[in-house]
Amino acid sequence: MLTRPEIYMVTNSYIGVNGGYLGDFSYRTHEEFYLYFCDINISPSAYEGTTRQRFLTILEKADTLTQAKILKGVLKKYPVNFFPEEDREVKLRIATEIEGFIRRLEVGQAVASEQLVVTNETVERAIQDTKILLETNGATSSVDRIHTALHGYLKEVCKQEKITLTDDENLTQVFKKLKASHPKLQLGGPRQNDIDHIINSFSNTLDKLNPIRNKASLSHPNEELLEEDEAMFVVNSAQTVLNYLNRKFKK
Repeated sequence: MLTRPEIYMVTNSYIGVNGGYLGDFSYRTHEEFYLYFCDINISPSAYEGTTRQRFLTILEKADTLTQAKILKGVLKKYPVNFFPEEDREVKLRIATEIEGFIRRLEVGQAVASEQLVVTNETVERAIQDTKILLETNGATSSVDRIHTALHGYLKEVCKQEKITLTDDENLTQVFKKLKASHPKLQLGGPRQNDIDHIINSFSNTLDKLNPIRNKASLSHPNEELLEEDEAMFVVNSAQTVLNYLNRKFKK
């Protein structure tokens, strides 16, 4: 979802407000805007206030995909060259930020990252890079960084537990060795056999992260890249493993 400051940036700083009214909107053209520019059926007349107040209410109450459509409509109705030449440099900067908002809204909500109890500088930087890239460039750009974060995390856990690794062991090999050796992953519980099957399935998932990262991410100059939906699925899968292991090691 858009934050309140982001909504006001779009409204006040990009479109602009004059006397409480939004841009060059009249009540009629504001009504037409959603259908013509956003391809959605919204009637501003159902809301009270000026065009600015109605726009703010509609944008704030909309779901994420509708917010993305509205922002696309804003950029279509108000391209940078719509504004006076002396304002275009600032408007271009804001338009670039709005495009980042759109990517974030269309990708969907990423699995939240938790504060890791076992970490190091490389892992933390990779996690922060993942968050920034998700917000600015989308999930496809984040695949390489979440892979680095997870691989580095698993290696750091092994290091602290004195689990011997060779320098060239990939993410899958490290994960399997950690699962077989770490005492907190050996504890039994209700339906432990089923849980082990799920963990093994995730191990197979991690095995696919290696070729995805090498052949379809921005870690190398690959011609074919993952689509955003698939990239977000990969990012969320890796983050889910990170969160699960982090909770096990907190105990």
